[in-house]
Amino acid sequence: MAYPAVRALRHRPVARVPRVGLVVSDAAVAREVLLDVDRFSKVGPGSPSDLWTPILGPSVLLNMEGAEHAAMRRALGPIFSPRAVRELVAGRESGGPAMGGALAEMAARLDAGGTVDLAAVVAAQAGAVICGLVGLPPTDAAVRESMAAAQAVTGMVRLHRRRLTTSQVAHARRVLEELTAPARDAYRAGDESTVPGRMRGLGLSEREAMGAVGAFVLTGTETIQSFVPRLLAIAHDTGWMERLLASGGELRRPVVEEALRVTVPTPAMLRSVRADAVVGGHRVHAGDRVVIATVNCCRGAGAFDPGAAVDPDVRHLWFGAGPHFCLGMPLAMAQVDAVLDTLAPLATGGRRVVVGRRRPARRVLVPAYRGLELSLAGPQASQTGA
Repeated sequence: MAYPAVRALRHRPVARVPRVGLVVSDAAVAREVLLDVDRFSKVGPGSPSDLWTPILGPSVLLNMEGAEHAAMRRALGPIFSPRAVRELVAGRESGGPAMGGALAEMAARLDAGGTVDLAAVVAAQAGAVICGLVGLPPTDAAVRESMAAAQAVTGMVRLHRRRLTTSQVAHARRVLEELTAPARDAYRAGDESTVPGRMRGLGLSEREAMGAVGAFVLTGTETIQSFVPRLLAIAHDTGWMERLLASGGELRRPVVEEALRVTVPTPAMLRSVRADAVVGGHRVHAGDRVVIATVNCCRGAGAFDPGAAVDPDVRHLWFGAGPHFCLGMPLAMAQVDAVLDTLAPLATGGRRVVVGRRRPARRVLVPAYRGLELSLAGPQASQTGA
């Protein structure tokens, strides 16, 4: 119920909502809040720490500030270098094909004139990356179980509820304990060909490493699973598909970033007020809660148009701003590129990637498709299919 209520406030830059907090729907005001870490924190009443500390512990990026947060980011930085994320996406971390197998199968089926469910492919892709993070071989069963486990936790989050219930916390801990057990083994073995082993080599304690793995699993899973099908749907509906998949890829990045702006993979961000302040003309006090309605801030810049000038206040706001800018962005973009790199060679010789039937997902943290069908149209596709 809170999500449509927040969307209803999109024409009000700042507004108070009972049980939710001070809702910010203006991008410039939102950026000011995100950059002012002295007065607005991810730690405190109503902040992300209320949700995640009982589950993940006190030392994960989701619930840290100041020097400790900066030190953790520096320690984890090498995990998200361009080379590291390419290796993780390619499956070299887990000794398996990771997403490559699902994408190769998708390409073969499309090339033969068949139809694929992109939502299922991306779910397998995201699950395989989870397997790489936690040290599991990316078998079909492991991927499905990893995805289900992560979604079981994130699906419990509600904007109007400042923390999870005692039973929800207990359930989430059990789920993550099972999910990260292989990561704990990999950490203790110290094998730096695995992500947990590399964390140990970078100096993270076991508790810090397990918290980081859990945080990446929870925050990254639904983001990528939601975005890629929506990207293809938007490109199809607006006539940008051919340019998105064109050889050379000069237009890919503007189309992807514009799709990120209108889909907003992080619909809301939470901050706890540390000291009395004024936000968009509204006075707030220590202990108050600020809800940055990222979905309103980003969509307020207009309809989907990759050729339009980008408002600097909106640019990348869906990934945050300042010291809490999303550390996992390179991994997310590597996963998006892997899908587009697979589809681009198919959209040649008069063939077009076409979006068919769609089914929305229910009871998810980030809006997504449960199913989205892709096929190829054009002379070569029909000949192959025949």
